[in-house]
Amino acid sequence: MNAPQIIKTSTGEELVVIPRADYEALLHAAEEALEEAADAAIYDERKAELKAEKPLPANVTIDILRGSSRLKALRNWRRLTQADVATAIGVSQGFLSDLESNRRKPSEQTVVLLAKALDVPAEWIEA
Repeated sequence: MNAPQIIKTSTGEELVVIPRADYEALLHAAEEALEEAADAAIYDERKAELKAEKPLPANVTIDILRGSSRLKALRNWRRLTQADVATAIGVSQGFLSDLESNRRKPSEQTVVLLAKALDVPAEWIEA
């Protein structure tokens, strides 16, 4: 970067004159700094969201990795049968089987009932 030239106006204001290449380099650096700040803000926001989330228990995660649906893994973790959960939420065992195999999607009300029956956050059912 070349040495800047300082010019004083008639009102006493100081102006700095720099070569165009230096000016463009400063603009580029400022743009990069803004991008980095935006990236850092996104990172911080996501990190805060993750802190607020309650992670799945390890046994549930392992069951999911072995091929079970999340709902089935949660039910197995709670050591409940399909009949137990179906009775608790007022649906047939076949309907619950369809939910576990993702042949059907639960309504919001069903998600709330499942979460209560399994004693887990509703977000764990919805995901």
